[in-house]
Amino acid sequence: MSEQFTSRIHDNGVAEVVLDRPPVNALNSAGWYALAECIAALGENTAVRVIVIRAQGRGFCAGVDIKELDADSSLIVAVNAGNYATFKAVHLNKVPVIAAVHGFVLGGGIGVCGAADIVIAAEDASFGLPEVDRGAMGGAAHLQRMFGVQKTRYLFFTGEMIGAPEAFRLGAIERVVPRERLRDEAMAIAAKIAAKSPAMIRIAKEALTGIEDGNLEVKYRWEQGFTLQAYMSPDSAETRRAFVEKRDTRF
Repeated sequence: MSEQFTSRIHDNGVAEVVLDRPPVNALNSAGWYALAECIAALGENTAVRVIVIRAQGRGFCAGVDIKELDADSSLIVAVNAGNYATFKAVHLNKVPVIAAVHGFVLGGGIGVCGAADIVIAAEDASFGLPEVDRGAMGGAAHLQRMFGVQKTRYLFFTGEMIGAPEAFRLGAIERVVPRERLRDEAMAIAAKIAAKSPAMIRIAKEALTGIEDGNLEVKYRWEQGFTLQAYMSPDSAETRRAFVEKRDTRF
């Protein structure tokens, strides 16, 4: 449990994790560590058959707490580690993980979606990785798991967002639903999976992860090395300062 999210296990074996850190669900370094521990522990719990991750507020997740990093850039190491642990806990979890997203899905939000087994989105959801505009790297491995190589590069280089209907058309997400139906739809899918043999589903999860092309964790770790390199540039500090001060960058 953390002040940045809540978790609950329902009687049918569906675990629900809800991000709740106003105003934009941008978790700080401690929050990412706690989230990773929570998700991993749920997967180890034999009472849990499926995990649903969703959020309260204006959007699903705006990624990391830029203000925290602007105040102390050395925390990038802890943030990187927390992000890595969270995405790994989702991707390599012993049970299926469903991400139910709305509003903005940025940075770490993309990491969770890209690591998840199933993503459903509200009609107002939009996906993006503004890492270049924040002086960082990372997340492209997870975005590329959802979209193709060239679409990922376009989104990464430009920082543009892609809406839920287009993401659905491109096959990046399972379905798009009205915002008011998002939780019910996610829980219905989870219940359908939870009703099946838990032993078979856990075996299936491990088998499906094993046949993926490449190692998601290795790819993301490679990206994170470039995040540290980016943080050594004065341009990186300028992007964070401009974000905090709500002004245009000056290069």
